[in-house]
Amino acid sequence: MTINSNTLFPIFLKLSKLNILIIGGGNVAAEKLHFLLKSSPDANVTLVTTEVSEAVHKILKDTTQVRCVIEEYASSWIIGNDIVIAATGDNVINKRIWADSKKAKVLVNVADTPDLCDFYMGSIVTKGDLKLAISTNGKSPTFSKRFRELLESILPDTLPETLNNLNAIRKTLKGDFTEKVKSLNKLTELLVLENTKK
Repeated sequence: MTINSNTLFPIFLKLSKLNILIIGGGNVAAEKLHFLLKSSPDANVTLVTTEVSEAVHKILKDTTQVRCVIEEYASSWIIGNDIVIAATGDNVINKRIWADSKKAKVLVNVADTPDLCDFYMGSIVTKGDLKLAISTNGKSPTFSKRFRELLESILPDTLPETLNNLNAIRKTLKGDFTEKVKSLNKLTELLVLENTKK
């Protein structure tokens, strides 16, 4: 029996340096917008929609990072953006957004349509500077969510302090890169051993 593996490549994007376009203003658009801003509050987002749902309105009320434009989608909106998220609830429009994005060589995610996605928005665990991304390769977002909740519950709240201390230690280490890596590996190995005993 052959076991398929997840071939997705995880990366962490600086969304404040990219232009993100979300098309749609319903609950799915609200979910995508919330997800982006929760992880990257400084994300540079433009929302294009003909109607703004209560859920989207609530998010817009609490941020200045999102520019909202009330108008019909046109292919010209794709130009100048780095990432496009199609969340209109209309399959015909979403496919048009996908085609326009591919033509412009812009990364696109069509909500709830894995075959029309260049990327997925997985679950994210954040503890200070530590950020973990979880993907089931589009198979089960519900599992990703539950696994995120599990990790959030077991990762200690002191983790940000630990990372700050490790960073301070790293700055004091002498020697070349290889020696520094060796010292940090030894130190973090002790941390893992201590935590597994608890």
